[in-house]
Amino acid sequence: MNDTNDHAIPTELRQIAERLGFPTLKTRRSDSLDFHEVAVWSLREALEQAYEAGRKHAPPTRCICPACGRDIEIRSI
Repeated sequence: MNDTNDHAIPTELRQIAERLGFPTLKTRRSDSLDFHEVAVWSLREALEQAYEAGRKHAPPTRCICPACGRDIEIRSI
């Protein structure tokens, strides 16, 4: 992974990383700082939280309704 500035990382991802015990997502070039053991259930929860955060921020999409032919907007719930 390339070096990443902390300010470029979305707040939601920083919060998830902190819950996993990562004080930062910035590369620090030290094995003891950059590599951590994480329980599988913690990783699963973190992935679900990241997915949900992405879903909430997804822009709506537009398509043609196959039933009536009108242009419709689809938003995530």
